[in-house]
Amino acid sequence: MASSSKTKQRRASRVRRDLKKVANGRARLSVYRSAQNIYAQVIDDLNGHTVAAASTLEKDVTKDGKGGNVAAAAVVGKMIAERASKAGIKDVVFDRGSYLYHGRVKALAEAAREGGLNF
Repeated sequence: MASSSKTKQRRASRVRRDLKKVANGRARLSVYRSAQNIYAQVIDDLNGHTVAAASTLEKDVTKDGKGGNVAAAAVVGKMIAERASKAGIKDVVFDRGSYLYHGRVKALAEAAREGGLNF
């Protein structure tokens, strides 16, 4: 039986492989979720660099020190949408990695959509 880390890696690579098929040159909004924080990056895969990034480690996101909740994920989603639009990116593909689309990942995605990103 495969270990859970290998299963997660396989799931994440499967998601990314499918995204590359439908990306058509769009940037990728990648999400990483840890137990304490959540991170988001807009990555230009054609040039291989990060265009915009946001996380709950930034001081203006979490004033009470809790970065592992849905409210903090929504703030990060709005921030990443603002920073991506400043960089001139409106259309992205959403890379949830190995995470299910619910909870903090869903809150980040919905806040990014409200902030102006299209995916």
